[in-house]
Amino acid sequence: MAITAQQVKDLRDATGAGPLDCKKALETTNGDVQKAIDLLREKGLARAAKKLGAGRAMNEGLIETYKHFNNRLGVMVEVNCETDFVANTDQFRVFVKDLALHIANLNPEYIKREDVPEAIIEAERQIQRRRVIEEGKPEAVADKIVDGRMDKFFQEIVLMEQPFLRDDSKTIKELLHEAVVGLGEAIEIRRFARFALGEVTDENSSGE
Repeated sequence: MAITAQQVKDLRDATGAGPLDCKKALETTNGDVQKAIDLLREKGLARAAKKLGAGRAMNEGLIETYKHFNNRLGVMVEVNCETDFVANTDQFRVFVKDLALHIANLNPEYIKREDVPEAIIEAERQIQRRRVIEEGKPEAVADKIVDGRMDKFFQEIVLMEQPFLRDDSKTIKELLHEAVVGLGEAIEIRRFARFALGEVTDENSSGE
């Protein structure tokens, strides 16, 4: 089908993508706007992943703090980027502020799945396997059930895998990728610390 200039404009308004990318996406999806939006989003995330893995120097950024209204809960988070220009943009500042608020409310323990100690992963896996056996699940599907429950376990304790506080249709990892696409350079959540009054923990930081 022929793609009209108005369709291209509408898609550009919805996604911020270039006109050529919008036209190609509409042609690929036979003019289905929602599918075109999804396609452009996937391509954007792919470009973001490439930038994130490019080994770029990220020595700029922000340290943001959040303190709950009753002064019983506080968060400090460091997010790095490549340039001070990006660090001073509203989009970057909002991203970091939202991240601090999210950490305060969702209480992650680690930034990435790779940061979780193997001993903790194995202990949780054994717990879930015992539960599956006690529930009488067939051996043939036991491993799949355990894997699914481990994914839920990681979603609870790993920042990147948690649904975003303000929009649970996306994870923090996806939110980070969107920031990379929007700002055009690599961004890294470097570390965070969360303090709750009276809470006793061995360590209250992650990413080190």
